[in-house]
Amino acid sequence: MEVRVENGGSYEVGKSGWDGTIISDDLADSLEFPVIDFSFLAKGGEDEVQKLQKLHLACKDWGFFQVINHGVKEEILEKIKAAVAAFFELPFQEKKKYAMAENETEGYGQNFVVSEHQKHDWSGMIYLLTLHSQNRNFKFWPLSLPGFKEALEEYSREMQKLAEELQANFSVLMGLKRDGLKRLQGGGLKQGIRMNYYPICSRPDLVLECSPHSDGTSFTLLLQDDDVTGLQIKHNEAWVPVKPIPNSLVVNIGDATEVIYIYVTYEFDFKLRTYVDFLFFGVQMQSNGMYKSIEHRAIINEKKPRISIATFMFPDDEQEIGPVETMIDDQNHPKLYRNIKYVD
Repeated sequence: MEVRVENGGSYEVGKSGWDGTIISDDLADSLEFPVIDFSFLAKGGEDEVQKLQKLHLACKDWGFFQVINHGVKEEILEKIKAAVAAFFELPFQEKKKYAMAENETEGYGQNFVVSEHQKHDWSGMIYLLTLHSQNRNFKFWPLSLPGFKEALEEYSREMQKLAEELQANFSVLMGLKRDGLKRLQGGGLKQGIRMNYYPICSRPDLVLECSPHSDGTSFTLLLQDDDVTGLQIKHNEAWVPVKPIPNSLVVNIGDATEVIYIYVTYEFDFKLRTYVDFLFFGVQMQSNGMYKSIEHRAIINEKKPRISIATFMFPDDEQEIGPVETMIDDQNHPKLYRNIKYVD
């Protein structure tokens, strides 16, 4: 099948989006960790075709890529990182006011080492539903912290715009029009943002910042500190460190994209251990398993604390999701996932 780009250009993807040479062997060999220049995806022409080919390979073989020139101002990225740092610098009793309640997915939690003989996650976090705005539960928002609400809302809007553009490009890769996935999902996506703080640890051999896992979202947009490496992904049975590029964002294909979204479990400790499951809209499911959700983890740093901010995108609870028809071929690529409601 030939996929045509709106502003000119085309490339071969294969009958159902599965087969067909996407990039040369030389480019594949030189690709250590995929970096996508997002400015080219908006221009059209041959540059866009080349970047779409690279995006396809990144999603298919890595499940991760870094985005540069994404259009989000550096000032906005720095403001949200400063706001998150300010929250985690608050006294524990102050942060505790926003603690995750029983049967709630939102709020503040932590997960630290409790035994010298166990290897546990070493991090604090606060998770908030940010879009749609009517879904916000402000009892979990530190509204008394100067600038926090404004910084988070501004960052949330920018991530929503970037996510919609990514979704449009995923649509093209799956043989649909740019608005194909958006229409299939009934319009705009909801959004949740998890802000993580990883303190210095004198015994990194005993702890991980975040245990190995895959994500249950359609995809995740991750903002990292520019000067502290922590994220690692599993590629060809080896852990590959993701060195941050200043002002870049890391995009992670979720389990749901393989089917249409990802199912993720995060474990937090706050007095009693709570297990919180997040079911998000996912690309793994929508692509019928072509694009994989990859196992990843975060490693602690002995000398410097680290912040990361993960933005998750997901559909309405009653929205039905499943593999798109262009990714199903009864002979070679039968349907791997049944259609379900997101809430299920």
